[in-house]
Amino acid sequence: MGQTLGEILDAAARGHFPPPDGATTVVAQAGERDAGVVAFTAHSVVFVDEDPAWVRELIARMPCDALAATMNPLFLAALLERTGRGMDTIDLLTVATALPGPPPVPLREITGAEHPRVRSTLRRRDAVRVWAADGGVVILGRGVAGRWETAIEVDEDVRENGLGRLLAVAARHLVPAGTPVWSQQSPGNARSVRVFQAAGFRPVGSEALMLPIR
Repeated sequence: MGQTLGEILDAAARGHFPPPDGATTVVAQAGERDAGVVAFTAHSVVFVDEDPAWVRELIARMPCDALAATMNPLFLAALLERTGRGMDTIDLLTVATALPGPPPVPLREITGAEHPRVRSTLRRRDAVRVWAADGGVVILGRGVAGRWETAIEVDEDVRENGLGRLLAVAARHLVPAGTPVWSQQSPGNARSVRVFQAAGFRPVGSEALMLPIR
């Protein structure tokens, strides 16, 4: 029996990736909400509750290099139409290990937050918790295959002073010991990419997450 999506992600968090053999692994969704594609180095994982033969046939029809097939817009569009889902963008997928001790910036947990980033998070994650700092927020929740995921937001008038990096590091202190924490950044958001890498999040692949249309 092959690995589940959760097992593949857990292994990647430890630095053990699928073989770079140009193949695509098709696995079942870990839950009803989340479907999509993760592309590692020369190996993709499609997690969708669809016929694997249909997925492989679609990949074979892509008019591009085979290594790029699962992130080709034509492939993603066909998968979205087939599943009746929507998506925002292809993200850079990053991960970091938990850190001991208190966060490096004072935080206060808040509830009922109306911050736009919080509202977006509630569509994508369960068990969402939010902490505020002076000038920003850090959000944690359980996302794809139950993994811990984080997002941050920094107020525009306090950007470029290192708060974003501190909030991203704080997320590593807020997850349970021994647990990886994941984050996605749009590749075009260079500032966010730099912040998370400065906070110790390392790139592991790209991810196209497909959610039910509401």
